[in-house]
Amino acid sequence: MDAQSRGRADEIDPADQWVLNPRTGHYELRLGDSAAQQRPPGPAPRATRTAPSRTEPATSPSVPKPRRGDGPPGGRRGGRSRKAGGGRRKKALLITSGTLALLLVGGGIAGYLYYDHLNGNLNVTDVVGAGTGGFKKDQPINILVIGTDKRTGAGNEKYGDKDSVGHADTTILFHVSKDRTNATALSIPRDLIANIPSCPTKQPDGSTKTIAPTKGTRFNNSLGQEGRDAGCTMRTVKELTGIEVDHFMMADFNAVKTLSSAVGGVPVCLDKAVNDKEGSQLNLGPGEHRLEGEQALAFVRTRHGFGNNSDLDRIRMQQQFLGSMMREMKSKETLTSPKKFLSLAEAATKSLSVDSGIGSIAKLTDLAGELKNIDMKNITFTTMPVLDNPAEPEGKKATVVVNQALADPLLQMIRGDVSLTEVEKQEQAAKEAADADAKAKQDALLQGNRAAAADVRVDVYNGGGPKGAASTTLNWLQNTKGVPKASNLGNAPAKVGATQLEYAPNQADQARALADMLGLPATALKVGTADAAARTPMKLTLGPDFQQPGAPLGQPVPQELPKDVQQAQADKAICAK
Repeated sequence: MDAQSRGRADEIDPADQWVLNPRTGHYELRLGDSAAQQRPPGPAPRATRTAPSRTEPATSPSVPKPRRGDGPPGGRRGGRSRKAGGGRRKKALLITSGTLALLLVGGGIAGYLYYDHLNGNLNVTDVVGAGTGGFKKDQPINILVIGTDKRTGAGNEKYGDKDSVGHADTTILFHVSKDRTNATALSIPRDLIANIPSCPTKQPDGSTKTIAPTKGTRFNNSLGQEGRDAGCTMRTVKELTGIEVDHFMMADFNAVKTLSSAVGGVPVCLDKAVNDKEGSQLNLGPGEHRLEGEQALAFVRTRHGFGNNSDLDRIRMQQQFLGSMMREMKSKETLTSPKKFLSLAEAATKSLSVDSGIGSIAKLTDLAGELKNIDMKNITFTTMPVLDNPAEPEGKKATVVVNQALADPLLQMIRGDVSLTEVEKQEQAAKEAADADAKAKQDALLQGNRAAAADVRVDVYNGGGPKGAASTTLNWLQNTKGVPKASNLGNAPAKVGATQLEYAPNQADQARALADMLGLPATALKVGTADAAARTPMKLTLGPDFQQPGAPLGQPVPQELPKDVQQAQADKAICAK
């Protein structure tokens, strides 16, 4: 049963059953027992299960029954009326008026829609510790979005290799900033030469099988091949970028077809005509088009219509398509249309495979809440900078390698949670002026008394420094500098962009003494607002700028990308060339 016919009995359209609750200001979908008789496949919803609003109770007996002509904007008016069965309890499903945008394309599933049914749609994978175990409210979020070329689904076998287990054909690392104001979507080319680390995978019988590492192979082999699951791709991305992934979301060809159709088509613009007879069969004239279904899939698959017919040009087209789909999903026309809303929820959950950390609608909703306020103008698409593989002969280049000169500053910026968006940087101009003031005050903190080394209490964490940096620093402090009250607490809960020392106002003398020993600049000192209790240690977190104890810190995280790094903003429509 498709999403638009859910709840239909006696040819009643769900759009006719939406009623405005005057108490809450929300539209509510009222479903009687006739709907229950034709509920969608999957576990039956519990009779007492409702989806509460975060601010109001889900329903009340005072909510009016559906009337002819009632319905939210975008719903059909003048629908058929129906009689209420005597004594039968009505069920109500409240859909929040917040964001519906797919994490698959950088947004989130928001709304309470047939919880049991939609949960049954999701395919959940245990990645055996490949990620962090879950995102944290006060830290950046890193989600790995994987598009597999597995040919499952009606009509997809015609694209060749119908029995393939699939590869990581399209991979995007979606980084959401700590303050939830901006995001970076980093595409990783499938033909990039990478090292795939050892990978534990969960087997159907519940046992765990470890797949041996592979060096110097295509990145796309991190999924599907030799039994590798998405957790193996997560581990490969961490080794490649130094960024630990929180969660993954994966979809196959059907996702593009069903999601593009659910929103009524995705607008794209072509600078010139395209007729790809060799691969995707895409055949479009110049100008604007609205693509859905097979045409949408052909657009994101084609490699023979744009640029120099390479996978890198295909990545740019995919980024443009995803940006357009995101804009379409966040548009008023989608968010206020019950039919589109229901269709999107159904299509999205059926299309997705996720890790167990976000393996339910409730968990996806929590994640969506973290992402819903990101403005499209503050989402940047970019691609891992690469070079032709020098090991391959001229004229037979088939793979690429990382261009370290361009990739290093880009990855440092992502790890350091630095926004790539020009808009975001402009909005922070005033903040930078305030920061200069703060720095002057911070410098003043270094002026004053120093505690004796024996009185300095500090916990040392490694938040992105060299392997073993916390242990090395502890030994140095205790044995060289006479700081017996230092402790090594191992890896920090989250990576930091630069080394920092956190302390309370009444620990200023200890902070000055430790800063002198380590050669920390004033910018590394982070003073709190409240005094600490007696014998409370300060917190020293070693970042990627840390080299060795006593040595000057390395270069700070770059604030600007090299000009040759490709990037595009999600709010801008660009004609494909």
